[in-house]
Amino acid sequence: MSQNHQNLRRTLLDLRAQQDSNQMRRGALLMRGRLFTWLNDYRSRLSASGHNQPLHIAAFWSLENEPDLGPLLAQWAELEHLHLSLPCVVKEDSPLVFRPWDSSTPMKTAAFGVQEPDTDRVAPNPDIMLVPTLGFTRTGDRMGYGKGYYDRTLAHLKAQNHEVVSIGIAWAVGDLSSYDYTPADHDQPLHSVLTDKGWAVPAPTV
Repeated sequence: MSQNHQNLRRTLLDLRAQQDSNQMRRGALLMRGRLFTWLNDYRSRLSASGHNQPLHIAAFWSLENEPDLGPLLAQWAELEHLHLSLPCVVKEDSPLVFRPWDSSTPMKTAAFGVQEPDTDRVAPNPDIMLVPTLGFTRTGDRMGYGKGYYDRTLAHLKAQNHEVVSIGIAWAVGDLSSYDYTPADHDQPLHSVLTDKGWAVPAPTV
């Protein structure tokens, strides 16, 4: 990890923490609404064009200062045609494993204070992956927290020839446009990025 990336990551973490809590709640609400609307529209478009509709969504359990997706995940989990999963760290330097989740799933505190489903079951590979994103570019480059789990996971799915729509979930203060930022060779770009100000990288259509 370069020193420049470390410094930039600290800057973005500070900017995120300095946001007004009421604005963060409102921003998270807007993001949940946009995701819900997008998925309904996306599924309708796929159905109309004769494509298979996404069934499996890999989300994440928000940490402090991340956009709260909890109410949306609970809403999605109640729908018969969607199956949700959450990421789990099983081994350092390995891809994430996704385990099934719904509102009744017992949770446990795991590495880095992340809440994970308390089960050994493994979910199918996701059709859509919501990715926690600290920083982003307008071309879909992502800066995470420096551990590389999502980059390894996206690369692993690509190596399996499994197509997944990756959507970064970020605060608008994470926009890297005004910074001197170059992604690392191993960084995996995202298809889209959603912020509290709207789609920073446009949502997939079909």
